[in-house]
Amino acid sequence: MDRRILLTLLGAAACSPAHEWLLARPEADIARSSGSPLPIAVVDHLDDIVSRLRRMDDQLGSGALLHLVRAHLRHVLGLLDQRRYPDTVGRRLHATAGELMRLAGWLSFDSGRHPQAQRYWIAALHAAQAAGDRALGANIIGFMSEQAHDLGQIRESVTLAETAQAGYPGATPRVAAICDLRAAEAHAYDRAAIQCRHALDAAFNRLGDNPSSSGEPGWCYWLDDAQAHTMAGYCYLRLEDWGRARQHLQAALRLQDPSYIREGARRHLLLAHTYLRQSQPEVDHAVALATRAIGTLTGEVDSARVVGHLTQLVGDFAPYRRRRAVRQFTDQAAELLTGT
Repeated sequence: MDRRILLTLLGAAACSPAHEWLLARPEADIARSSGSPLPIAVVDHLDDIVSRLRRMDDQLGSGALLHLVRAHLRHVLGLLDQRRYPDTVGRRLHATAGELMRLAGWLSFDSGRHPQAQRYWIAALHAAQAAGDRALGANIIGFMSEQAHDLGQIRESVTLAETAQAGYPGATPRVAAICDLRAAEAHAYDRAAIQCRHALDAAFNRLGDNPSSSGEPGWCYWLDDAQAHTMAGYCYLRLEDWGRARQHLQAALRLQDPSYIREGARRHLLLAHTYLRQSQPEVDHAVALATRAIGTLTGEVDSARVVGHLTQLVGDFAPYRRRRAVRQFTDQAAELLTGT
Protein backbone atom coordinates (compact mmCIF):
# COMPACT_ATOMS: atom_id res chain seq x y z
CA MET A 1 0.00 0.00 0.00
CA ASP A 2 2.79 2.44 0.89
CA ARG A 3 4.49 1.82 -2.47
CA ARG A 4 1.23 2.33 -4.39
CA ILE A 5 0.61 5.61 -2.58
CA LEU A 6 4.19 6.71 -3.28
CA LEU A 7 3.86 5.98 -7.02
CA THR A 8 0.54 7.83 -7.21
CA LEU A 9 2.04 10.88 -5.58
CA LEU A 10 5.07 10.80 -7.84
CA GLY A 11 2.88 10.70 -10.94
CA ALA A 12 0.64 13.56 -9.86
CA ALA A 13 3.57 15.66 -8.67
CA ALA A 14 5.50 15.23 -11.92
CA CYS A 15 2.91 16.11 -14.54
CA SER A 16 1.58 19.30 -12.96
CA PRO A 17 4.93 21.20 -12.90
CA ALA A 18 5.60 20.01 -16.45
CA HIS A 19 2.31 21.46 -17.67
CA GLU A 20 3.01 24.71 -15.83
CA TRP A 21 6.39 24.89 -17.58
CA LEU A 22 4.73 24.27 -20.95
CA LEU A 23 2.35 27.21 -20.50
CA ALA A 24 4.57 29.61 -18.51
CA ARG A 25 5.66 32.95 -19.88
CA PRO A 26 9.33 33.99 -19.69
CA GLU A 27 10.45 35.86 -16.59
CA ALA A 28 10.72 39.59 -17.30
CA ASP A 29 13.80 40.40 -15.21
CA ILE A 30 15.67 38.30 -12.64
CA ALA A 31 18.38 40.81 -11.73
CA ARG A 32 19.29 41.17 -8.04
CA SER A 33 20.12 44.66 -6.73
CA SER A 34 21.70 43.97 -3.32
CA GLY A 35 24.93 42.32 -2.23
CA SER A 36 28.42 42.45 -3.70
CA PRO A 37 28.60 42.17 -7.50
CA LEU A 38 29.05 38.78 -9.09
CA PRO A 39 31.46 38.78 -12.06
CA ILE A 40 30.43 36.79 -15.12
CA ALA A 41 33.81 35.04 -14.96
CA VAL A 42 32.63 33.27 -11.79
CA VAL A 43 29.69 31.79 -13.68
CA ASP A 44 32.04 30.65 -16.44
CA HIS A 45 34.18 28.89 -13.83
CA LEU A 46 31.12 27.25 -12.26
CA ASP A 47 29.99 25.95 -15.63
CA ASP A 48 33.42 24.39 -16.16
CA ILE A 49 33.05 22.59 -12.82
CA VAL A 50 29.58 21.32 -13.78
CA SER A 51 30.98 19.97 -17.03
CA ARG A 52 33.66 18.04 -15.13
CA LEU A 53 31.06 16.65 -12.72
CA ARG A 54 29.01 15.31 -15.63
CA ARG A 55 32.07 13.53 -17.02
CA MET A 56 32.84 12.05 -13.60
CA ASP A 57 29.35 10.56 -13.53
CA ASP A 58 30.07 8.78 -16.82
CA GLN A 59 33.06 7.05 -15.27
CA LEU A 60 32.13 6.54 -11.59
CA GLY A 61 28.37 6.23 -11.42
CA SER A 62 26.06 7.94 -8.99
CA GLY A 63 27.01 6.79 -5.50
CA ALA A 64 30.45 8.37 -5.36
CA LEU A 65 29.42 11.73 -6.82
CA LEU A 66 26.14 12.93 -5.35
CA HIS A 67 27.65 14.53 -2.23
CA LEU A 68 30.05 16.56 -4.42
CA VAL A 69 27.25 17.81 -6.68
CA ARG A 70 25.23 18.83 -3.62
CA ALA A 71 28.14 20.85 -2.28
CA HIS A 72 28.49 22.79 -5.52
CA LEU A 73 24.73 23.28 -5.70
CA ARG A 74 24.69 24.82 -2.22
CA HIS A 75 27.42 27.23 -3.31
CA VAL A 76 25.50 28.30 -6.43
CA LEU A 77 22.26 28.76 -4.50
CA GLY A 78 24.16 30.94 -2.02
CA LEU A 79 25.36 33.15 -4.87
CA LEU A 80 21.81 33.47 -6.18
CA ASP A 81 20.53 34.57 -2.76
CA GLN A 82 23.38 36.82 -1.64
CA ARG A 83 25.13 38.46 -4.59
CA ARG A 84 24.21 41.32 -6.93
CA TYR A 85 23.96 40.65 -10.66
CA PRO A 86 22.23 41.98 -13.80
CA ASP A 87 19.57 40.04 -15.64
CA THR A 88 22.02 38.41 -18.08
CA VAL A 89 24.25 37.07 -15.29
CA GLY A 90 21.22 36.02 -13.26
CA ARG A 91 19.88 33.94 -16.13
CA ARG A 92 23.24 32.23 -16.59
CA LEU A 93 23.45 31.49 -12.86
CA HIS A 94 19.90 30.11 -12.74
CA ALA A 95 20.73 27.84 -15.68
CA THR A 96 23.82 26.62 -13.83
CA ALA A 97 21.74 25.91 -10.73
CA GLY A 98 19.14 24.14 -12.87
CA GLU A 99 21.73 21.88 -14.48
CA LEU A 100 23.27 21.03 -11.10
CA MET A 101 19.82 20.12 -9.77
CA ARG A 102 19.15 18.12 -12.94
CA LEU A 103 22.42 16.24 -12.37
CA ALA A 104 21.64 15.71 -8.67
CA GLY A 105 18.25 14.34 -9.67
CA TRP A 106 19.84 11.96 -12.16
CA LEU A 107 22.37 10.74 -9.59
CA SER A 108 19.55 10.19 -7.09
CA PHE A 109 17.49 8.35 -9.69
CA ASP A 110 20.47 6.21 -10.71
CA SER A 111 20.86 5.30 -7.02
CA GLY A 112 17.20 4.32 -6.69
CA ARG A 113 16.21 7.36 -4.59
CA HIS A 114 13.08 8.27 -6.54
CA PRO A 115 11.35 10.87 -4.31
CA GLN A 116 14.64 12.74 -3.89
CA ALA A 117 15.23 12.66 -7.65
CA GLN A 118 11.82 14.12 -8.31
CA ARG A 119 12.32 16.95 -5.82
CA TYR A 120 15.56 17.92 -7.53
CA TRP A 121 13.99 17.81 -10.99
CA ILE A 122 10.98 19.93 -10.06
CA ALA A 123 13.30 22.54 -8.51
CA ALA A 124 15.52 22.32 -11.61
CA LEU A 125 12.51 22.97 -13.83
CA HIS A 126 11.74 26.19 -11.94
CA ALA A 127 15.37 27.30 -12.29
CA ALA A 128 15.33 26.56 -16.03
CA GLN A 129 12.15 28.59 -16.39
CA ALA A 130 13.73 31.53 -14.55
CA ALA A 131 16.74 31.27 -16.85
CA GLY A 132 14.52 31.25 -19.92
CA ASP A 133 16.24 28.03 -21.02
CA ARG A 134 13.64 25.93 -22.84
CA ALA A 135 16.18 23.32 -23.91
CA LEU A 136 17.20 22.65 -20.31
CA GLY A 137 13.56 22.49 -19.22
CA ALA A 138 12.70 19.97 -21.96
CA ASN A 139 15.70 17.84 -20.97
CA ILE A 140 14.64 17.81 -17.32
CA ILE A 141 11.12 16.72 -18.24
CA GLY A 142 12.63 13.98 -20.37
CA PHE A 143 14.38 12.60 -17.30
CA MET A 144 11.10 12.79 -15.39
CA SER A 145 9.51 10.74 -18.17
CA GLU A 146 12.24 8.13 -17.82
CA GLN A 147 11.62 7.90 -14.08
CA ALA A 148 7.88 7.52 -14.64
CA HIS A 149 8.18 4.51 -16.93
CA ASP A 150 10.76 2.91 -14.65
CA LEU A 151 8.18 3.15 -11.87
CA GLY A 152 5.44 1.66 -14.04
CA GLN A 153 3.63 4.96 -14.63
CA ILE A 154 3.36 4.54 -18.37
CA ARG A 155 0.62 7.07 -19.05
CA GLU A 156 2.50 9.74 -17.11
CA SER A 157 5.71 8.84 -18.93
CA VAL A 158 4.10 9.39 -22.33
CA THR A 159 2.51 12.64 -21.17
CA LEU A 160 5.81 13.99 -19.88
CA ALA A 161 7.74 13.01 -23.01
CA GLU A 162 5.14 14.63 -25.27
CA THR A 163 5.16 17.74 -23.06
CA ALA A 164 8.93 18.05 -23.54
CA GLN A 165 8.53 17.70 -27.31
CA ALA A 166 5.71 20.27 -27.43
CA GLY A 167 7.51 22.78 -25.24
CA TYR A 168 10.85 22.81 -27.04
CA PRO A 169 11.08 24.74 -30.32
CA GLY A 170 13.71 22.41 -31.77
CA ALA A 171 16.39 25.03 -32.24
CA THR A 172 19.23 22.53 -31.84
CA PRO A 173 19.08 19.09 -33.49
CA ARG A 174 20.72 17.20 -30.64
CA VAL A 175 18.33 18.48 -27.97
CA ALA A 176 15.37 17.75 -30.23
CA ALA A 177 16.75 14.23 -30.76
CA ILE A 178 16.93 13.75 -26.99
CA CYS A 179 13.24 14.66 -26.72
CA ASP A 180 12.37 12.23 -29.52
CA LEU A 181 14.32 9.39 -27.91
CA ARG A 182 12.61 9.95 -24.56
CA ALA A 183 9.27 9.80 -26.36
CA ALA A 184 10.34 6.59 -28.12
CA GLU A 185 11.15 4.97 -24.77
CA ALA A 186 7.79 6.01 -23.32
CA HIS A 187 5.93 4.61 -26.34
CA ALA A 188 7.95 1.37 -26.12
CA TYR A 189 6.79 0.91 -22.52
CA ASP A 190 3.25 1.65 -23.72
CA ARG A 191 3.67 -1.10 -26.35
CA ALA A 192 2.89 1.50 -29.05
CA ALA A 193 5.26 0.15 -31.69
CA ILE A 194 4.35 2.51 -34.53
CA GLN A 195 4.71 5.66 -32.43
CA CYS A 196 7.97 4.32 -31.02
CA ARG A 197 9.45 3.71 -34.46
CA HIS A 198 8.36 7.13 -35.70
CA ALA A 199 10.06 8.79 -32.72
CA LEU A 200 13.25 6.77 -33.29
CA ASP A 201 13.31 7.69 -36.99
CA ALA A 202 12.86 11.35 -36.09
CA ALA A 203 15.71 11.18 -33.57
CA PHE A 204 18.20 9.60 -35.98
CA ASN A 205 17.19 12.04 -38.70
CA ARG A 206 17.83 14.97 -36.36
CA LEU A 207 21.23 13.59 -35.41
CA GLY A 208 22.11 13.73 -39.10
CA ASP A 209 21.19 17.42 -39.32
CA ASN A 210 23.80 20.18 -39.24
CA PRO A 211 24.38 21.73 -35.78
CA SER A 212 22.70 25.07 -35.14
CA SER A 213 24.75 28.23 -35.60
CA SER A 214 24.54 28.92 -31.86
CA GLY A 215 25.94 25.48 -30.99
CA GLU A 216 24.53 22.79 -28.72
CA PRO A 217 24.20 23.03 -24.92
CA GLY A 218 27.17 21.51 -23.11
CA TRP A 219 24.99 19.06 -21.21
CA CYS A 220 23.79 17.24 -24.33
CA TYR A 221 27.27 15.87 -25.13
CA TRP A 222 26.14 12.45 -23.85
CA LEU A 223 23.89 11.84 -26.84
CA ASP A 224 26.38 10.45 -29.31
CA ASP A 225 25.67 7.79 -31.92
CA ALA A 226 26.45 5.02 -29.44
CA GLN A 227 23.92 6.28 -26.92
CA ALA A 228 21.26 6.79 -29.58
CA HIS A 229 21.71 3.17 -30.65
CA THR A 230 21.55 2.07 -27.00
CA MET A 231 18.24 3.82 -26.48
CA ALA A 232 16.87 2.42 -29.75
CA GLY A 233 18.03 -1.07 -28.74
CA TYR A 234 16.32 -0.72 -25.38
CA CYS A 235 13.10 0.35 -27.08
CA TYR A 236 13.10 -2.70 -29.35
CA LEU A 237 13.91 -4.88 -26.35
CA ARG A 238 10.75 -3.59 -24.67
CA LEU A 239 8.84 -4.32 -27.89
CA GLU A 240 10.33 -7.85 -27.95
CA ASP A 241 11.86 -7.25 -31.37
CA TRP A 242 15.05 -9.11 -30.51
CA GLY A 243 16.70 -8.77 -33.92
CA ARG A 244 16.42 -4.97 -34.16
CA ALA A 245 17.35 -4.63 -30.50
CA ARG A 246 20.50 -6.68 -31.09
CA GLN A 247 21.51 -4.69 -34.17
CA HIS A 248 21.31 -1.38 -32.31
CA LEU A 249 23.07 -2.64 -29.18
CA GLN A 250 25.89 -4.18 -31.20
CA ALA A 251 26.29 -0.86 -33.01
CA ALA A 252 26.40 0.93 -29.64
CA LEU A 253 29.21 -1.34 -28.42
CA ARG A 254 31.21 -0.78 -31.61
CA LEU A 255 30.87 2.99 -31.36
CA GLN A 256 31.13 3.53 -27.61
CA ASP A 257 33.73 5.59 -25.79
CA PRO A 258 35.58 3.05 -23.56
CA SER A 259 35.69 5.56 -20.70
CA TYR A 260 31.87 5.34 -20.33
CA ILE A 261 32.09 2.35 -18.02
CA ARG A 262 28.51 2.30 -16.75
CA GLU A 263 27.03 2.47 -20.23
CA GLY A 264 29.33 -0.27 -21.47
CA ALA A 265 28.15 -2.59 -18.70
CA ARG A 266 24.50 -1.74 -19.36
CA ARG A 267 24.88 -2.42 -23.10
CA HIS A 268 26.37 -5.86 -22.49
CA LEU A 269 23.54 -6.73 -20.10
CA LEU A 270 20.86 -5.57 -22.52
CA LEU A 271 22.48 -7.46 -25.37
CA ALA A 272 22.55 -10.60 -23.23
CA HIS A 273 18.78 -10.24 -22.80
CA THR A 274 18.27 -10.36 -26.57
CA TYR A 275 20.04 -13.73 -26.84
CA LEU A 276 18.33 -15.20 -23.79
CA ARG A 277 14.76 -14.16 -24.58
CA GLN A 278 14.60 -15.05 -28.26
CA SER A 279 12.54 -18.08 -29.35
CA GLN A 280 15.66 -20.27 -29.47
CA PRO A 281 17.85 -18.94 -26.62
CA GLU A 282 21.62 -18.77 -27.08
CA VAL A 283 22.46 -19.26 -23.43
CA ASP A 284 26.24 -19.50 -23.75
CA HIS A 285 26.42 -16.26 -25.72
CA ALA A 286 24.22 -14.52 -23.17
CA VAL A 287 26.42 -15.79 -20.30
CA ALA A 288 29.57 -14.49 -21.99
CA LEU A 289 28.09 -11.01 -22.43
CA ALA A 290 26.72 -10.88 -18.89
CA THR A 291 30.06 -12.01 -17.46
CA ARG A 292 31.82 -9.15 -19.27
CA ALA A 293 29.38 -6.73 -17.66
CA ILE A 294 30.13 -8.11 -14.19
CA GLY A 295 33.84 -7.62 -14.79
CA THR A 296 33.13 -3.97 -15.53
CA LEU A 297 30.83 -3.41 -12.58
CA THR A 298 32.95 -4.99 -9.86
CA GLY A 299 34.63 -2.23 -7.89
CA GLU A 300 34.30 0.35 -10.64
CA VAL A 301 30.77 1.62 -11.14
CA ASP A 302 28.11 2.43 -8.55
CA SER A 303 24.75 2.40 -10.33
CA ALA A 304 21.59 0.93 -8.84
CA ARG A 305 19.90 1.01 -12.25
CA VAL A 306 22.59 -1.12 -13.90
CA VAL A 307 22.50 -3.49 -10.93
CA GLY A 308 18.75 -3.74 -11.52
CA HIS A 309 19.37 -4.94 -15.07
CA LEU A 310 21.78 -7.51 -13.66
CA THR A 311 19.25 -8.73 -11.10
CA GLN A 312 16.63 -9.19 -13.80
CA LEU A 313 19.08 -11.11 -15.96
CA VAL A 314 19.96 -13.45 -13.09
CA GLY A 315 16.27 -14.28 -12.82
CA ASP A 316 16.05 -14.94 -16.55
CA PHE A 317 18.92 -17.43 -16.27
CA ALA A 318 17.10 -19.47 -13.60
CA PRO A 319 15.78 -22.17 -16.00
CA TYR A 320 19.37 -22.87 -17.08
CA ARG A 321 21.00 -23.21 -13.66
CA ARG A 322 22.18 -26.76 -14.38
CA ARG A 323 24.69 -25.42 -16.87
CA ARG A 324 28.11 -24.87 -15.37
CA ALA A 325 28.68 -21.51 -17.07
CA VAL A 326 25.31 -20.24 -15.81
CA ARG A 327 26.09 -21.35 -12.24
CA GLN A 328 29.46 -19.59 -12.37
CA PHE A 329 27.83 -16.42 -13.64
CA THR A 330 25.03 -16.41 -11.06
CA ASP A 331 27.54 -17.02 -8.26
CA GLN A 332 29.62 -14.04 -9.44
CA ALA A 333 26.48 -11.95 -9.73
CA ALA A 334 25.38 -12.94 -6.23
CA GLU A 335 28.71 -11.74 -4.79
CA LEU A 336 28.35 -8.42 -6.59
CA LEU A 337 24.71 -7.95 -5.62
CA THR A 338 25.42 -8.79 -1.98
CA GLY A 339 27.99 -6.03 -1.87
CA THR A 340 25.73 -3.33 -3.39
